[in-house]
Amino acid sequence: MHFFNPLKTYVFAISFCFITPMHQVLANDAQPDLPKPKLIIFDVNETLLDLGPLRKAVGQTIDGREELLPLWFSTMLHYSLVDTLTNDYRDFGQIGAAALIMVAKNQGIAVSEQEAKKAIIGNITKLPAHADVKSGLRRLSSKGFRIVSLTNSSNKGVAAQFKYTALTPFFEKRFSVEDVKAFKPHPRPYQWVLDEMGIKPNEALMVAAHAWDLAGAKSVGLQTAFIQRPNTTLYPNAPRPDYVVDDLLQLTELLIKE
Repeated sequence: MHFFNPLKTYVFAISFCFITPMHQVLANDAQPDLPKPKLIIFDVNETLLDLGPLRKAVGQTIDGREELLPLWFSTMLHYSLVDTLTNDYRDFGQIGAAALIMVAKNQGIAVSEQEAKKAIIGNITKLPAHADVKSGLRRLSSKGFRIVSLTNSSNKGVAAQFKYTALTPFFEKRFSVEDVKAFKPHPRPYQWVLDEMGIKPNEALMVAAHAWDLAGAKSVGLQTAFIQRPNTTLYPNAPRPDYVVDDLLQLTELLIKE
């Protein structure tokens, strides 16, 4: 049985505040005793989809202060955990809008609830997929891997995102934390996916561009893969992911070779 450690999870989440570009070459290695995953679970935002348009829209809403975007994102994660710990779940978009209002107010910038929601909700469903995503997913599918997604976004939101990017056919099923009322990296969403898919923890691979997401997956016993997206880095205090790659195509080749 795995017990949720609020303090540890909080640290995982707020570590996003201190993200800096990684210039060193990442090792594309994996543990030699890992079984080949029967199920691959993908995070969605930033892992599969490029957040560039959302960052631009949020930046415009706060007077062009794009340097505040990491603070906004970490504030959003912070309060998603507050809602999880207090059993007061609300939609990730609502939390994002509230976080944007809070960050703006602390900087002396007036942002209304309507403006905040327009910047986030109006753009998050129209994010392009990273260049490597479709070819990587197509290759994995052709090799018989079962593929699902797990996101902090709502069911309606991720359905719209996949429709916009034409990613829907690649996924056997889409999972949203909305159904278990607990945001990642709480262990509950990961365990729920395993239970629904009938898969043991060490038979599943969680793929994400966020160290806090992989820390949550690892706490449940999943294999983990970190995709290095722009301005993301590993959290030194968490267990190293089983795979560390530059893009989905690299990960695909490693999995196929096994």
